[in-house]
Amino acid sequence: MKTIFITGGAGYIGSHCVVSLVKNGFKPIIIDNFSNSKENAIKNIELIIGQKIIFYKIDLRDKKKLKSIFKKHKCYCVIHCAGLKAIGESVKEPITYIEHNVGSTLSLLDCMMQEGVYKIIFSSSASVYDAKQTPPWKEQDKIGNTNNPYSNSKFIIEKILEDVAKFDNKWSIRIARYFNPISNHFSGLIRENPRGIPNNLFPLIINVAQKKISNLNIFGKNYQTKDGTCIRDYIHVMDLAEGHIAMIKKNRLKKGLKVYNFGTGKGKSVLEVIRAFERQTGISIPFKFIKRREGDIVSSFCNPKKALKELNWKSKFSLNQAIMDIKKII
Repeated sequence: MKTIFITGGAGYIGSHCVVSLVKNGFKPIIIDNFSNSKENAIKNIELIIGQKIIFYKIDLRDKKKLKSIFKKHKCYCVIHCAGLKAIGESVKEPITYIEHNVGSTLSLLDCMMQEGVYKIIFSSSASVYDAKQTPPWKEQDKIGNTNNPYSNSKFIIEKILEDVAKFDNKWSIRIARYFNPISNHFSGLIRENPRGIPNNLFPLIINVAQKKISNLNIFGKNYQTKDGTCIRDYIHVMDLAEGHIAMIKKNRLKKGLKVYNFGTGKGKSVLEVIRAFERQTGISIPFKFIKRREGDIVSSFCNPKKALKELNWKSKFSLNQAIMDIKKII
């Protein structure tokens, strides 16, 4: 049984990856400082998988503690999900985002190298693509020219990994460019549950549905789209988790660097998502338009054909199914 270290494993994407890892016969070990997650996620993961999970509460920048974990367990591969991820917050705290996201990655890579672990999957973002290009975006399209510090931190890390792979042929590096993960495990036990005020669309919709807030704020209504609202590629988080498995299984982690898009290949506007949610749940979502949010782009969706061709992976869940899974937690 191969042991997989998963940083940020108590977070939204990480926790769902842990479930998929166990289901597929891997042994995950969670490393998380719970800065944007909650420790009760561990218990909920254990309820789903029916077994105890090993986890360490540390900051990745603490090299001494991090090295001790690598010395204690034989690691096959690291899935690196840890990082700050709110675009709006990054605009207000750019130094914090660069220091946390880039700094923690450098610390992790250094510890991996010293302990002879050379396989890593990095959680990147669709926001690294140059938004001046017309989607759907392919992996070979131009990246950079980012709109905010969060996206720039992901871009910087990608360039670091590119250099690592180029100049040290011991490494097997995979970059997973996530589009917009939504929904939750069908049990409803794990879900997107950020600390503080949510930044992503679906947690905000859920808060309105649960009457925690009176209405949804939509940032801008005059984008060059069919209804004036932004378009995104919404992918069920369990599809995304299975994408990580597809990169690991069948001895696919060969040396070198490869990049994969993980999305549905279809864009939905904010208003389309709201209407779909109302149809599937019967719950009205009042909203109001406010000014555009700094750092937002008009449209983002992918061409996912490379993942299908090389990994035999494609998204399975529709937007409607994703919403039905969300309904279980409302």
